[in-house]
Amino acid sequence: MANETKYPFFAPQLFINNGVTDISFYKNAFGAVEHFRLNNDDGSVHVAELSINGALFHLHEITANPHFFSPEKNNGCTTLIGLFVEDVQEVMTGAINAGATQISPSKDYEYGYRQGEIKDPFGHHWLIEKKIS
Repeated sequence: MANETKYPFFAPQLFINNGVTDISFYKNAFGAVEHFRLNNDDGSVHVAELSINGALFHLHEITANPHFFSPEKNNGCTTLIGLFVEDVQEVMTGAINAGATQISPSKDYEYGYRQGEIKDPFGHHWLIEKKIS
């Protein structure tokens, strides 16, 4: 898939409650393919990358960030919009110049992504990102 990637594209992160160990629903319901998973010490899912027919999405447990909520617990929508782009910093700078607020600066992570987070003027959170390995 890496050689066929066209930018930009969306990859949502779906928040799940802490302690979830079974994410097989996505495979069973949609034929999702699990690309990688980072588990916590207790075996629960911290983050997992999956795709449905090549369309990426991530599952991520609730963290200490007060802006993230579990739809199950809070009866609401909890998507962080992941926007894959060729140049993360360029897009973040343009968004900030257009009125977005930086939540976290772009940086490279050990799991193979360059990411930075912004909040748009309407309060939506965007993870501007690029796979780097």
